[in-house]
Amino acid sequence: MVKIVGVRFRNAGKVYYFDPKNYDIKQGDHVIVETVRGVEYGTVVGGIHDVEDKSVVQPLKSVIRTATPDDDARAQRNREKEKDALKICQEKIAKHGLDMKLIDAEYTFDNNKVLFYFTADGRIDFRELVKDLAAVFRTRIELRQIGVRDETKILGGIGICGRVLCCNSYLSEFAPVSIKMAKEQNLSLNPTKISGACGRLMCCLKNEEDTYEYLNSRLPGIGDIVTTPDGQKGEVSSVNVLRQRVKVLFDVEDEKEIQEFDVKDLKFKPRKRKDKSKGKEKDKEKDKKKNKGGKNDTLQEGASDEEMKELEELEELEELDKKEGKSKLDED
Repeated sequence: MVKIVGVRFRNAGKVYYFDPKNYDIKQGDHVIVETVRGVEYGTVVGGIHDVEDKSVVQPLKSVIRTATPDDDARAQRNREKEKDALKICQEKIAKHGLDMKLIDAEYTFDNNKVLFYFTADGRIDFRELVKDLAAVFRTRIELRQIGVRDETKILGGIGICGRVLCCNSYLSEFAPVSIKMAKEQNLSLNPTKISGACGRLMCCLKNEEDTYEYLNSRLPGIGDIVTTPDGQKGEVSSVNVLRQRVKVLFDVEDEKEIQEFDVKDLKFKPRKRKDKSKGKEKDKEKDKKKNKGGKNDTLQEGASDEEMKELEELEELEELDKKEGKSKLDED
């Protein structure tokens, strides 16, 4: 076992592990640590605890010291300098006529480097811009192109749920999100309803995926034949996933009748739970077919033109997420 402490360098950023040495460090404390970017000022997000040796990447760097009042003041001065750096960089971008959107500026704690984060539709030749910035700041300059999810993570905002965006408040890493998750949760496949502030599929679709998969596996499918407690057979008309209730359609003489039952009172052939490892292989095969010109099974037969358009838009969002990949904010 090895003792570690988790440190975060930006709000809702990735957590890195360090050796606490003999320091008495508690959650919320500020510490000075050495990283590949140089000496950095971070916030402790988890107290000292033991983990298996294989759970951390060796060699494990140590905490240099707990932050002093002077360190706190320096970090605050850096935040103020970042505002000026952002303004200067925006002016230089306009001067060079570059088609890029500047999002944020960040000084390393030791002022050894200034990082500028930006978004752009394609590749940008910013070599002349870097020269100009280096002449102004007289330190190392790094321009890092990020995706729209990273942009939203930095800028923050309020989601359609009325809460602060997950990515800006607690989500340290982006998880892959797919249309299947929305379908599993029986949500509308309208892109405007299941897309977040970044314009991509909402990260929270991932949060309840496992729960919905489990609950759906306990229910019959629409159109399945079930047997009620009194021995009657009927066809499943609809299901309430969260309440685990099933509406069953019966033929009563020349009329149709619907009754609702708790799923545990019905007899039916249970669904097989999905094997996630096999599911990933199937997804890969579908992607291959799609790249060869085949249609993804999301574009269902019988869908209206409007539904087809919405599904195509969702597929485009999925593809954009795949191309964007992991967050660029915490790359070393």
